[in-house]
Amino acid sequence: MKETVAEESVDPTVKNIPLLIISLLDSISRVQIFKGKWSLIRNKLKALEAHLLEFSSAAGDVTSLSVDLFHSLFATCSATASLADLCHSPTPPGGKLKTQNDVDSISAKLDNHINDLEVLNKSGVFSESAAVPFPATVSNVSSSSKQELVRVESRNLMTRLQIGSAESKISALDSLLGLLQEDDKNVLIAVADGIVPILVRLLDSSSSSEIKERTVAAVAKISSVDSSKHVLFAEGLVLLNHLLRVLESGGVFAKEKSCIALQALSHSKENARAIGSRGGITSLLEICQAGTPNSQAMAAGVLRNLAVFPEVKEHFMEEDAVVTLLELSNSGTALAQENSIGCLCNLISGDDDLKLFLAREGGVECVKNIWDSAPTPRNLEVVVQMVSILASCPLISEVLVANDFLNHVIGVLNCGVLEVRIAAANTVFDLAYSIKIQRELGKMGCISLLSRMLDGKAIMEKDVAAKSLSKLMGYAGNRRVFRKEEKGITSAVQLLDPLVVNLDKKYPISILMLIVHSKKSRKQMVAAGACAYLQKLVEMNVDGAKKLHDSLGHGKLWGVFARP
Repeated sequence: MKETVAEESVDPTVKNIPLLIISLLDSISRVQIFKGKWSLIRNKLKALEAHLLEFSSAAGDVTSLSVDLFHSLFATCSATASLADLCHSPTPPGGKLKTQNDVDSISAKLDNHINDLEVLNKSGVFSESAAVPFPATVSNVSSSSKQELVRVESRNLMTRLQIGSAESKISALDSLLGLLQEDDKNVLIAVADGIVPILVRLLDSSSSSEIKERTVAAVAKISSVDSSKHVLFAEGLVLLNHLLRVLESGGVFAKEKSCIALQALSHSKENARAIGSRGGITSLLEICQAGTPNSQAMAAGVLRNLAVFPEVKEHFMEEDAVVTLLELSNSGTALAQENSIGCLCNLISGDDDLKLFLAREGGVECVKNIWDSAPTPRNLEVVVQMVSILASCPLISEVLVANDFLNHVIGVLNCGVLEVRIAAANTVFDLAYSIKIQRELGKMGCISLLSRMLDGKAIMEKDVAAKSLSKLMGYAGNRRVFRKEEKGITSAVQLLDPLVVNLDKKYPISILMLIVHSKKSRKQMVAAGACAYLQKLVEMNVDGAKKLHDSLGHGKLWGVFARP
């Protein structure tokens, strides 16, 4: 579509710019002062002439995309003509210093106009618009035609973002945000056309807070589309630094959008280091303390990603992050709680001192409150992970048991969320630190629930269930319960299969060794194929395989020394 501005809507003087430039060139030849500067201006005017000729050949009439530019260019040329007239005298009325500043200012404006015309001429938007007629309604065009329309509009907006005034760029950004929000496919089209480098240059060159805010919002939207994130990563530290500056001094809306973009960029070690070394963790924690509810959740999400990397842990410690995150866990929105607990999980994992510090600061009570108020098991994933991590510290295990976490954990072992079941089974392993608690867990039905998990689809679920069962069966009463499980022994034997990879064989071997004295159990093991599996494991030098294999092979001896 070529959208031509009606003749009466265009200032007729705009069409006289070429004549005005010719007149200017003649006037410049008669200046008496700053001849070197005026010589440069002469060259710029000639460059403008060439660009205007190219524009005229490509676009024909003045279009809505260029009308503002041409009005601005006419105003600059008029101002240049007035200034050249003043410089015809060796003593301009305003004085040489002021006149010199005015000449430099005019020269800079001409540079901007040249750049804008270059962008217009190189963009190809005029020929593209002419080639794609826009229908009265979008609903009556094919999918491919819709994509082409979006592509043309995207390139049109990209051009507008590179030319004209700040107000014009703000308007273009608003239109771009509307286009990107409309459909993720539009994001992919705009990214493929090169919108990201243009947005980064806008952040580089603009001092307008409105432009920066809208630009960061566009970057945030692009970051939400997985297949576009790599383009943001390619911009490296330049984009990262701009986003971090917004965190420090931007408005509320801009900070929130910056956090959204940083969530996508904070998954790499290099970016995590850069964010930590440039004060990003400090800014994010400040938002967690005093930001809006939504920005708090977003900031905690970035921190959660960063806490994965040991390289930035010291920055968290310097800022007393554990206390801040724990406060947010107590008071934030559901998403803020999830992200702050997730961040704490990453921070304290493998560090018993930090686990104890968290517990002393009220971490156990906080986790219990969140667990009790969670609407569904799906909302519990990160909370159960936290309990699992805390339970791995023996001193905290006792506190968890005293706070009724055995019932909490058993209650989600059979929920429909795989990650929650896995975390709960891990917690059972750590909480079962004594025969007394093993017996208690058995009475609560834990053996049956874990036995069913042995038959789960995910290898990780099978593995953690076997690990927990191997520990719980340290109590003889639990062994009796397991032997009575309909598929318990068969499921454990199936885990011996060498073809079941990424599963620690020592756990099913341990389970079966604990019940191999039972004649009935041995028969079930043999019937399920244990001998063949164990023979292969013996050849693979798997610990415990030979002992269990020999025990199954000498069943008659067990008949003599059978236990009740």
